[in-house]
Amino acid sequence: MEVKSRHHLRSDAIDEISETLATQLGVEVDAESFEKVELTGGDWDVVLVDGEPLVLYLDGQPFLTVRGANEYPPESNVVTVDAGAIEFVSNGADVMRPGIVAADESIDAGDLVVIVEETHDKALAVGRAKVDGAEMTGDEGRVVESLHHVGDELYELTV
Repeated sequence: MEVKSRHHLRSDAIDEISETLATQLGVEVDAESFEKVELTGGDWDVVLVDGEPLVLYLDGQPFLTVRGANEYPPESNVVTVDAGAIEFVSNGADVMRPGIVAADESIDAGDLVVIVEETHDKALAVGRAKVDGAEMTGDEGRVVESLHHVGDELYELTV
């Protein structure tokens, strides 16, 4: 996956990104430059924030990449997994109920979420909730669909 084209975003697009991330995740992205990049061979719409791929568009809305979530740790829409789930989530597996130790109760089914590990609060993946946050812990069932994870093409992207 290589950069096919890149262009600086207009101020209204930057405002949309900032407002959406503040509302959804409780983060304030402070940066000098925002550039949208088109990639070859990829399905990602990515925004470089000060030259780093920290934002992506999913279903037309901006959201943090895994690297973005580690740079700007989210305060909401967070699902926390135990040490036993780290290997699976880091390899792109969907998140199962037994691995979840906590989930933001404001999460609704269909929301985008950041999956973090419990020991260091580092982001491992970005996914889509299949159930509400209050229903995420338990004994069985797939509850978060993985969309982007540590080690995938987007995570490894260098520009």
